[in-house]
Amino acid sequence: MPQPLIMPALAKRAERVAPFIVMDVMNQAAAIERRGGSVVHMEVGQPSAPTPASIRAAAARALEHGRIGYTQALGTDSLRARIARHYQDTHGVAVAAERVVVTTGSSGGFILAFLACFEPGARIAITAPGYPAYRNILIALGLEPVAIEVGPETRFALTPELIERAHREKPLAGVLTMSPANPTGVVMAPGAIADVAACCRRLRLWYISDEIYHGLTYETPATTALAADPEAIIVNSFSKYYCMTGWRVGWLVVPPRLVRTIERLQQNFSISVPYLSQVAGEAAFDATVECEAIKAGYARNRAFLLKALPEIGLGDFLPVDGAFYIYLDIGRHSNDSMAFCRAVLEEAGVAITPGLDFDEARGSRTIRLSFAGSLSECEEAVARIGGWLKKR
Repeated sequence: MPQPLIMPALAKRAERVAPFIVMDVMNQAAAIERRGGSVVHMEVGQPSAPTPASIRAAAARALEHGRIGYTQALGTDSLRARIARHYQDTHGVAVAAERVVVTTGSSGGFILAFLACFEPGARIAITAPGYPAYRNILIALGLEPVAIEVGPETRFALTPELIERAHREKPLAGVLTMSPANPTGVVMAPGAIADVAACCRRLRLWYISDEIYHGLTYETPATTALAADPEAIIVNSFSKYYCMTGWRVGWLVVPPRLVRTIERLQQNFSISVPYLSQVAGEAAFDATVECEAIKAGYARNRAFLLKALPEIGLGDFLPVDGAFYIYLDIGRHSNDSMAFCRAVLEEAGVAITPGLDFDEARGSRTIRLSFAGSLSECEEAVARIGGWLKKR
C-alpha cells in the first residue's frame, strides 16, 4: 500500500508574514471588474499616469542595440553617478557615487539594508501607522519590528523621546522613518529629522530613512536625512514621482563600510538590476517637466478631496503634506475598517484600503485613500461613497 505523502512544514517566519491587504483589495476589485462591474481605484499607491515619454524613449533606444545583459551588481557607473549628482543638485549634499547602490525598487533596497545592518533578532523601530511591508520584511528576515504608536502630538512622526523610551524597554538596533509618509502623507520638518538623526548617533543605532515619496510635496519640499547625518542609510526609488512602479528600480545611499557587504548580497540575490530599468532610471532625472505636470494633477486631486470629503462626512483626516494619500478616521461610521472597505467596494464600487494594513492596534477605525488617479476618478469616488453613506 503506498505511503501517504508527508508535506514539509511551512517556515514559521513565513507563516508570521501578514498579507499586504491593499493587494488583496486590488484582487477583489479585479474580480468585480472581470464580472463586468465598475470600480474606481483608490486603493493602490501607484501613479495612474504612464511613465513619461522621454523615459520610455531612452529604454526603447537601448533595446534597439539588441544585447541586454547583466550590469555590475551595484549598478551601472553612469546611473550611480547621476543619482549622486541628484543629491547635490536637489539638496546641496555631496554624495560619492561609490556609496550609491542600485536596487530592485525600494523593496529590494530594504532587504539589502536590513541584512547588511542587523543580526537575527535585532529590534528596529518603525511607526504605527506605517508602511506594512516594513513590518513584514523584518519578520521574514528574522528581525523584530517595534511598532511605536505616533499621533497628532508629534505630527505622526517618531521623536527622540519615543525612540529613547522604546530603547530603554529593550535595546533597539535601528530606527526607520519615512517622509513623506505612507499612509499619512506627513512630511517631517528638517529639525525633526535632525533630532532623530542625533538621537540615533547618541544611542549608536542605524538610521534608515525611506524617501521614496520625495518630489511629491505640496507646501514645502522634503529634506533628505543625509543633510542631518552623512551616515544615514537612504532608501529611494523611481516608482512614485517618476511613475515607474513596474520598472522595479530604486537605490540606496549607504556608508562606505556597507558597500562591499551589500555588493556581495546583491551578487547572490539578483546579480544585477535589469539593464533597461537602469537606463530608464538615468533618463528619469531629465523628465522633470513631465513629472511636475503629473504632480500638478495630484495637487488638484488633493485640493478637491480636502474640500469634498468633509462634505460627505469623512472630514477627520491627518495632514496631507506629501505623497498621494489621505488617511482618515471613520469612527463615526464604523469601528471595523475591513468590513467598511469591503462594503464600499461591493456596494459602491470604490476600492479603498483598510487602516489595519498600516496600524494593527488602531487601524480598525481608519482607511487610506490614494489620489494618484485622475480628478474625474476622485469626483466619481466621492459621489459614490457619499451616496452610499446616505443610504446606510
